[in-house]
Amino acid sequence: MRSIIVNMVPEETCMAILEDGELQAVEMERSSHSHLVGNIYKGRVQNVLPGMQAAFVDIGTGKNAFLYIGDGLPHETIESMPQNARIHIGQSLPIQIVKDAIGTKGPRATMHISLPGRNVVLMPTAAYIGMSRRIEDEAERARLHAIAERICPKGMGLIIRTVAAGQSEENLAADVRYLVRLWESILARYRLKSKGSALLYRDADLLIRLVRDRFSADVDELVIDDKEAYQRVCSLVEAISPELVGRIRYYEAKTPIFKAYHIEEEIDKLGAREVELKSGGFLVIDKTEALTVIDVNTGKYVGKTNLGDTVYQTNLEAAAEILKQIRLRDIGGIIIVDFIDMEKESQKEELLAYMRGQVKHDRTKTNIVDITSLGLVEITRKKTRQNIDSIVYSECPICHGRGRIESPETVAIRISRDIRRMERKSHAREGYEIEVHETVAEELQANQLMMNLAAEFGTDIKVTVKPGMHPENYTILQQS
Repeated sequence: MRSIIVNMVPEETCMAILEDGELQAVEMERSSHSHLVGNIYKGRVQNVLPGMQAAFVDIGTGKNAFLYIGDGLPHETIESMPQNARIHIGQSLPIQIVKDAIGTKGPRATMHISLPGRNVVLMPTAAYIGMSRRIEDEAERARLHAIAERICPKGMGLIIRTVAAGQSEENLAADVRYLVRLWESILARYRLKSKGSALLYRDADLLIRLVRDRFSADVDELVIDDKEAYQRVCSLVEAISPELVGRIRYYEAKTPIFKAYHIEEEIDKLGAREVELKSGGFLVIDKTEALTVIDVNTGKYVGKTNLGDTVYQTNLEAAAEILKQIRLRDIGGIIIVDFIDMEKESQKEELLAYMRGQVKHDRTKTNIVDITSLGLVEITRKKTRQNIDSIVYSECPICHGRGRIESPETVAIRISRDIRRMERKSHAREGYEIEVHETVAEELQANQLMMNLAAEFGTDIKVTVKPGMHPENYTILQQS
């Protein structure tokens, strides 16, 4: 049974997809975070980087968007473009955001506009017909492709979406007509706007995107805990897929919806560094600025046969969980997986084949690159939005993102060095008062370091615990 569960409060919308009660996907959108992906702007070019074939475009959001000028065009095509056709500073142009601003990086933009509808995606600037890879029946693919060729506006392109399977030509044509009108209205606003940057089209919020992109015939129920949102969704589905209205349900029980469906505790686990495997092994997931590293460990699992089979079975189990965690946490960019070493080349190939088969079900483009001579599997995954980790968590104020702090012993030794340095300059006749964190005070008392220093310099040293002090910080007051 496939379920979509939606929890809504004024500050946040959170959506979870369950397959037979097991969490398969989660997406969150907060009112305090501006979601830009899908938005179309009239941008103004601020800077051009000829060496990178790129430009920075002001879209009026405070951070310039990065635009690759080639946008998928061959290098020879870009070079052959007449000089006056190339982008220049001060130029205005319509662009669409394809990747949200993440960290210090601004949003990524494209000049290839795409407008998603229920059954098709209209591409006003690209004459191309594409098909969802999830439509596997060859006869249906051929039927839909023929329809697309008939209804596609001249000079534009279409992508047939998964939900279009089985739909009539009239339904698809109606979708196209609506999207063409939408594009014409965007162009009209573009012409009317002043020379500065401006928002021309705002993509739908999470709730509407959910209905548009995920609510289809393979979903058994859509449960929403907000009455207004429930009514809004019912009205929309009645208009685009009336046969699915009966699957929408309003949740009004007193128990919070995510608690009732056991989603709350699963989302909490997504912040954990370690992920346990059913066999007794475990994963360790570490994120860096450049990439995400996942380490596979056998843990308590010793297997029932030989070592080679134990390792292979652990790696297979780990591969399934890794792909699930990547999807749930929406990890993007470069991912390196350090599987347990396998001696047989056949097992390595089987592992790669299994992973490549599984990523076909991921809505986000994921590529299993290869396995290196060191046994590391390279994965790349498209990154478009802020993931759960960046929305829910912020940098630790204690370690500042390092993941560790100096040990109490290290801080105690630094204190002793500072006191010796101060004594070399001038002797403290009245002694010293040191303010420290509680753990450092315990360390100083346990190793008698301050007692030894007091005896060495013939002075008094008083240690005081200061509540709220950072564990690595301390204050030394010299009583002259």
